[in-house]
Amino acid sequence: MIYELSDTSLVEGLFAGWEETLIYSCLQKVMGKIYVTDRTTPKSAMAYVGCFAFLAGAPDKELVEGKPNGFAIVVPQNEEWEKLIEECFPKAKKITRYAIKKDTKFDVEKLKADVAKLPEGYEISPINSEVYDLCLQDAQTQDFVSSFDSKEAYLELGRGMAIIKDGRVVSGASSYTRYKEGIEIEVDTVMEERRKGLASIACAALILVCLEEGLYPSWDAMTMNSVHLSEKLGYEFDHEYTAYEVL
Repeated sequence: MIYELSDTSLVEGLFAGWEETLIYSCLQKVMGKIYVTDRTTPKSAMAYVGCFAFLAGAPDKELVEGKPNGFAIVVPQNEEWEKLIEECFPKAKKITRYAIKKDTKFDVEKLKADVAKLPEGYEISPINSEVYDLCLQDAQTQDFVSSFDSKEAYLELGRGMAIIKDGRVVSGASSYTRYKEGIEIEVDTVMEERRKGLASIACAALILVCLEEGLYPSWDAMTMNSVHLSEKLGYEFDHEYTAYEVL
């Protein structure tokens, strides 16, 4: 049987050395949940937040099969977990993701210059109560806020910058998740507004907000295009890792 773990300190050792801020969010109980099959002496655990599930410790078939319903990006700690995921979900799509270093020293003046490149006809705004509602109006911008349980939770914990044109959010950078020391960045631009530099502008603005508040703006990439965008902003590529898209 699978249980939600209340005392997350019991599994800190299982995730030790895994530099992934979504795991921090769960362990710190800021958002997300930790699932186990043994509530007293867990030997394996799943950290679940947004649509991501991170599997650590001794491979446990019951835990893999008990992931929350719906689409998930499942990240194994090692090859043993990989084999178990493939056994439990033979139709899962194996993908490569790209980890970005977590110790970036940003060039603040360059970031400010990037923000100043906002084209005429566009405005940039923090994701406040009104802009939060605008984000929900488009499937491409919903993920800026959808990992949080409510608008109130986002406005308290989340940070985001949206680029607006004609009353519509067309690009933005926001906190996919939040942990005590920072955020994990989610960035996107609606299809017809791409290749105008809007994503870079929104990200630069969000990074500046984070730096002002003493928060770290963590970045993890799904594609090499995302890696290249991060590098333009001052980040450095770290390593590739395996994940699975599971329905």
